[in-house]
Amino acid sequence: MASNRSAVLPEGIFSLLDTDLYKLTMQCCILRFFPSVPVTYGFTNRTPEKKLTRAAFKWLEAQVAKFGDISLSADELRFLQSNCPYLNSDYLRFLSEFRLQPSKQLKLVFTPDHDLGQDSDVGAFFIHTEGLWVDTILYEIPLLALISEAYFKFCDTDWSHEGQVNKAYQKGATLLQEGCMFSEFGTRRRRDYHTQDLVLQGLRRAQDEADANGWPGRLTGTSNVHFAMKHQLTPIGTVAHEWFMGVAAITNDYEHANEIALDYWTATFGEGVLSIALTDTFGTPAFLQAFKKTIPSRASTGMPVEGGPAEQQSATTFAQVFSGVRQDSGDPLDFIKMMREFYVEQGIREKKTIVFSDSLNVDLCLKYKSAAEAQGFQPTFGVGTFFTNDFVQQSTGNKSIPLNIVIKLSSAGGRAAVKISDNMGKNTGDQATVEEVKKRLGYKEKLWAGGDESTRWGTETTPP
Repeated sequence: MASNRSAVLPEGIFSLLDTDLYKLTMQCCILRFFPSVPVTYGFTNRTPEKKLTRAAFKWLEAQVAKFGDISLSADELRFLQSNCPYLNSDYLRFLSEFRLQPSKQLKLVFTPDHDLGQDSDVGAFFIHTEGLWVDTILYEIPLLALISEAYFKFCDTDWSHEGQVNKAYQKGATLLQEGCMFSEFGTRRRRDYHTQDLVLQGLRRAQDEADANGWPGRLTGTSNVHFAMKHQLTPIGTVAHEWFMGVAAITNDYEHANEIALDYWTATFGEGVLSIALTDTFGTPAFLQAFKKTIPSRASTGMPVEGGPAEQQSATTFAQVFSGVRQDSGDPLDFIKMMREFYVEQGIREKKTIVFSDSLNVDLCLKYKSAAEAQGFQPTFGVGTFFTNDFVQQSTGNKSIPLNIVIKLSSAGGRAAVKISDNMGKNTGDQATVEEVKKRLGYKEKLWAGGDESTRWGTETTPP
């Protein structure tokens, strides 16, 4: 069983770079413009029937306590300097001295269903994060990875690492043969560190074969900066919903939040750098109203932020200089049509990219590739849980279901932070604020047949 074999394997988090790249890019931007803004984060288990034992929770607490000992190594700094030139020297100096303080910034709570004082007691678990935004932004990804690891190390051990390299190779080979451009995005819900390492071994093997055979697809990299360094891959990522959520909460200007957030982003990194735009934080229609604005259109607004982009003149719009967009909620086929109509309306003729990143598998990648190419887009794919948490139960051969867990920004600058998304299942945050923002933006509610978060990766009766 998994618990017996994993005792000698790497466990926990031991690198500051064992996170997604967009956490570093956002931290860089926050350091420049919002270094003194306090925030909170909330944890949600969308699969609440999957609980931890007391033993699993104790292990999780012990791993979290080690966060304070992690720092950026000299080799890691050199990797960032060589491979992430958009991270400026001020930020890299900050990161070199950065330390997490879990005893001050995190609160973990275990609530047993029936408290017998035993390690086998089962219960719900909660995590609260609080501190300055610039200091706490790096918790989300390692916390989620550790929760998944704890569950499958102690609670569900009916699985094995056996065959993971070959499984990843087969998936990668199919995608590459079919001409897909894709990255590995699976850190936050990986089964454990070792699984992600095995998966990347398999994907690298597939890419080597693609190079030898002239297959048209390409493994473009991984979102995990540590594994990019370990496997000599490109770290991939731009921005998360968190950035737009935070800016909106701080300014309380939801009508212009997308535009403000884009202004600050381009002021930090430059036009055309880290230029895949995430569209759905407050619904894609609202985002597109900002996306067609001239850069920068709101550099000086008197908004309550620390610092601000300098005034400059530009004749270009965000839509022109951003190389593409990322689709992360709602119906991808509707999104493709919406973006084609938008670019035509804006008179933008050059080929743009759509990055698909919402609960993908091989079949969905191929489906969306065909649809996107038919509309003149360059599709790429960020494949996560399907790579790093795809297992079967050893005893039955049925699918072993991953946890569906998220950590989202709850407040910033003393105001609630929310995400509305392109389907109801991904709405997060204070419900009253969600409803208020929907009214302010004229948001039209959408339901998508594929948007059931409780069964996002199937059920135990789903064929493996």
